[in-house]
Amino acid sequence: MTDQGQSTAGSSPMNAVFRHVRYENLVAGVSGGVLSNLALHPLDLVKIRFAVSDGLELRPKYNGIVHCLTTIWKVDGLRGLYQGVTPNVWGAGLSWGLYFFFYNAIKSYKTEGRTEPLDATEYLVSAAEAGAMTLCITNPLWVTKTRLMLQYNVVSSSQRQYKGMIDTLVKLYKYEGVRGLYKGFLPGLFGTSHGALQFMAYELLKLKYNTHVSRLPDEQLSTIEYISIAALSKIFAVAATYPYQVVRARLQDQHIFYKGVLDVIVRTWRPFSKLSYTFVMSTLPFNLISKIPMTL
Repeated sequence: MTDQGQSTAGSSPMNAVFRHVRYENLVAGVSGGVLSNLALHPLDLVKIRFAVSDGLELRPKYNGIVHCLTTIWKVDGLRGLYQGVTPNVWGAGLSWGLYFFFYNAIKSYKTEGRTEPLDATEYLVSAAEAGAMTLCITNPLWVTKTRLMLQYNVVSSSQRQYKGMIDTLVKLYKYEGVRGLYKGFLPGLFGTSHGALQFMAYELLKLKYNTHVSRLPDEQLSTIEYISIAALSKIFAVAATYPYQVVRARLQDQHIFYKGVLDVIVRTWRPFSKLSYTFVMSTLPFNLISKIPMTL
């Protein structure tokens, strides 16, 4: 009994966290991330191209979302609409899977031995920790996705700078080193607050709703209730954090060099002033369209 007690007391915090791991969360997250991104990838492509739109001559000019989609279809066909789909699917699958994996493990670890639920701050910190851990693994895939999406009007595959996901990863490491693989990491860390805010909002809305209808705090929601609360929490998170996605996409763009996050913000804002804010926020509804279904 003494040895067992000493063994338990001496276990590391990491081991204590992973005792709470539920692998079904990993599988569910991977499956949901892969399927939703396969269906919505063309919208993500359009979002990235609008995010880096800065007047460079080499970039195609689009009059709107529909015009962007139809132009890409006419020039490159279905393959054009699915540029960068491989790293996007891998990245989304890993991101959602690992996020659920880490988040539920951390949350279970923090609630072990407690009778009261976590408060809003604890939910936020748990989700942010899970997001940061996930980003450390997946950031190279997001850089790869952006680079592949921003290859414009290339007639033949031999003219492409990047031939695919593996080729892009190899060239990034060869010519830009680890720093190239982790471009956009800093705004990406800020972006972990997106998931943190989303999960915090979801948990609090679920708690308030179950209390309102006189149910136990952790009682399972119906399908309609889940969809409604998940959509509301996603809208809140996207609206709060959307500009970081513009900054990250521009840092990862191969056609222009920025010194860092502040350089992106200054050079994006200065030429257009209020127009920049209007441009960034006008694409917010479109981003909601592409992101909300991924949460359901």
